[in-house]
Amino acid sequence: MNGTAHATIGAGTGFVVSQSVQADPTTTLLLVGMGGLVALIPDIDIDGKLSKRITFSHTLIRSVAQLIGLMMIVYIIFEGKGNDKWLGIGAGVAIIVIASYIKQRHMLTITGLGVLVGGTSLQEIWVILLGIYITIASFIPHRSYTHSLVGIVFFAIIAHNFEVSIQIEGVFKTCILSYCSHLIADMKVLPFNRRGVKYFLPFSSKEF
Repeated sequence: MNGTAHATIGAGTGFVVSQSVQADPTTTLLLVGMGGLVALIPDIDIDGKLSKRITFSHTLIRSVAQLIGLMMIVYIIFEGKGNDKWLGIGAGVAIIVIASYIKQRHMLTITGLGVLVGGTSLQEIWVILLGIYITIASFIPHRSYTHSLVGIVFFAIIAHNFEVSIQIEGVFKTCILSYCSHLIADMKVLPFNRRGVKYFLPFSSKEF
């Protein structure tokens, strides 16, 4: 199923939840939007379409990193002294060389680590967990752990902490039901899906 369909189902899920908790119009809009977004989350894995849409272009990041390395070298040449000068130049060269190896597939990992650092700085558990989720997703194949019961449980913990943080009723239900709606819509029993969902990873690779 494509992303638009997943988002539509998720948004509908958010609307149903908002009605069940008798949410006000503002909260209803929040839950509808959240449902549409969360319904796309399972596709954040390395081969998923979402992973390419939430990350910057690797060429941009690579160019910025190389520019920083070059500026460091120039600064050290004019301002550095003794051994520190050579260490600084070496560090600048290392940044330029390492940056040249950055590919698009690395950007999801960088994004996850960025979210993790941001969550640590903000001391928000749900942001830290989301950073961990994204980082792990950057190393796993499409329709694997993010499309399994393990993924549901991990994201449930994120959703619980998110609701506790913002204290809005219905957030947890919307997140879980929207996430699950993605997995259900990707099941092989539906005629338009050639592949199914491996719910019981790592214990079983059977597709449903």
